[in-house]
Amino acid sequence: METRDESIILSARDITKAYSGVTVLDHVKLDVRSGEVMALMGENGAGKSTLIKIITGVVKADAGEITYMGKRFNIQHPVEIYAHNIGIVHQEFNLLPELNVAQNIFIAREPMLRAGIVNEEKLTKDAQRIMDDLHVQIDVERRVSSLSVAEQQLVEIAKALSYDCRLLILDEPTAALAEKETEILFDVITRLKKQNVAIVFVSHRMSDIWRIVDRVTVLRDGKYIAEHKLSEITEEQLVREIVGRELVAYFPPKPEHKQIKPMLEVRHLTVNNVIEDVSFTAYSGEILAIAGLMGSGRTELAHAIFGKLRPDKGEVVINGKPVKHLTPSKSIQNKLGYATEDRKKDGLMLNLSIQDNIVLSSYHKFINKLRLVNDRLAAVSAKKEMERLRVRATGSDQRVKYLSGGNQQKVVLAKWLCADVDVLIMDEPTRGIDIGAKMEIYQLIQELTEKGICVIFISSDLPEILGLSHRILIMNKGKLIGDFETKDMTQELIYSYSSK
Repeated sequence: METRDESIILSARDITKAYSGVTVLDHVKLDVRSGEVMALMGENGAGKSTLIKIITGVVKADAGEITYMGKRFNIQHPVEIYAHNIGIVHQEFNLLPELNVAQNIFIAREPMLRAGIVNEEKLTKDAQRIMDDLHVQIDVERRVSSLSVAEQQLVEIAKALSYDCRLLILDEPTAALAEKETEILFDVITRLKKQNVAIVFVSHRMSDIWRIVDRVTVLRDGKYIAEHKLSEITEEQLVREIVGRELVAYFPPKPEHKQIKPMLEVRHLTVNNVIEDVSFTAYSGEILAIAGLMGSGRTELAHAIFGKLRPDKGEVVINGKPVKHLTPSKSIQNKLGYATEDRKKDGLMLNLSIQDNIVLSSYHKFINKLRLVNDRLAAVSAKKEMERLRVRATGSDQRVKYLSGGNQQKVVLAKWLCADVDVLIMDEPTRGIDIGAKMEIYQLIQELTEKGICVIFISSDLPEILGLSHRILIMNKGKLIGDFETKDMTQELIYSYSSK
């Protein structure tokens, strides 16, 4: 007779789920232990999100059983998880921006003086106590809209912990965080482990896994592959289990690059209180990384170059031509594209088809003499880019919102390739996508530069910066403080320069 592991707080067995006859989970299992971080890993489409939704009552399993704290667990509605001391922090925050931190933590559970009257003093004290327990210094009377992304992440965790949770589920918690903010989050997780909280940690970032995780469960194509103590498996073995194939290296080999043809020149670019006197040159066939902590001005610099943010001073020269009165439209006309960090909000029209999204920035190419769109030509171009970038979809007419994160990112790239850009700025190009899709994005970036395109990418992932780029610019408090050859840099040096 098998002895029950008393440390297991939640156990799922033979969880099966199908949609319209397509099996997305096939007899999957998961064990989560008190005082440990269990990473749930797999490529997009592996079944991680569906499993989390079943555990938290968002969807019903077709078969299988979940036990929690030794008893069968079968909730009927997601809100019931809180009564069972289970908290979840979604990748997309669920906060009310116009309320303050304390009001968000205790939303719909505010202490009352009498009917309709909130006890504001107790509300503030209770919220502050939770923040103090987390060692987080955030004024609980601050409006959530004034907080950074990292601070909002911590408020979400505080909200979950306000239910005295025994089990905390974190879905891609570091996807929007830079190195410094990630360290704050990991300090909080370490303290929670000491308090015997069990944590499910969903992440695509290998660097996160090796820093904070105790065990890992791997799913692939809706099936359970393995569970390991992290100390008993190598990174190469883990990657192989996740993708189901051998990966020789994360990053394709970088060909030697010579700075011959300037493609983008930024001269003394200044945006009051955001960017201060930034100048640099990027070259044909170069992969240029921009590093820096959150709030360093990286994204604002990209916005100013592309014309989304109006500079107060300075000049942008694209392919030898100064561009006056920058706007996104003028940038596109001059063959400069910008793949935004928030592809769902700013980079894609989710309810439109793949084809419509791909031709979005180059409709002028498909207008005939009657000023109408040549749909046949647009379809041919869209399918060509889908094939080139290996977009996995039912067809070019499929709505983008139904694609995985990695395939959505490929559609963003396809849009700019269809526009024949010479310079492509990519802001966090691999955020929130699985390791297999990352490899493909890295390979695509390499292929673009081999054709002479200049790629400038912003990333919070230091191994990605070092593995992919020829050169690194480091931003700090709106200033460009360093321009380095990648071969001369380490993660420690980048972080040191970024945090001074």
